[in-house]
Amino acid sequence: MNILLDQNISFRVVPLISGAFDKVKHVKELGLVDASDLEIWTYALKNNFTIVTFDSDFIDLTNLKGTPPKIIWLRFGNASNLRIAHKLLSNMNVVKEFISQTQNEISFLEID
Repeated sequence: MNILLDQNISFRVVPLISGAFDKVKHVKELGLVDASDLEIWTYALKNNFTIVTFDSDFIDLTNLKGTPPKIIWLRFGNASNLRIAHKLLSNMNVVKEFISQTQNEISFLEID
C-alpha cells in the first residue's frame, strides 16, 4: 500500500505514518512540489500510489479520468501534523481496505 502525500500536507507526516503502510512518500521527496495536480496524479498512476490530499481538484481528476490512482480526501480542514497522522492511523483499516478493493471500485475515500 503506497501512499503519496500531496503538497498541502507537511512532509513531516511521512515518518509519523510510515510504519503503517508499505511505502509513504511526499511530493517534495519526488521533486513534485511545484507540479500540477495532473502531474502528481499521473505520477501516482504510473507508480501505484494512492494520493492523500486536502485538495478537491484530485476528486475532479478522478471523476474525469477514472481510477487508479485512488484518492484519500482529508475533509477536516487545517490540522497539525500529529492530527493528520492520527486521522490516517485511526482509519488505517478502512484506508487499507479501500486501497486493496478491486471490485466495485470506489475512486476516493473521505476522511473527516
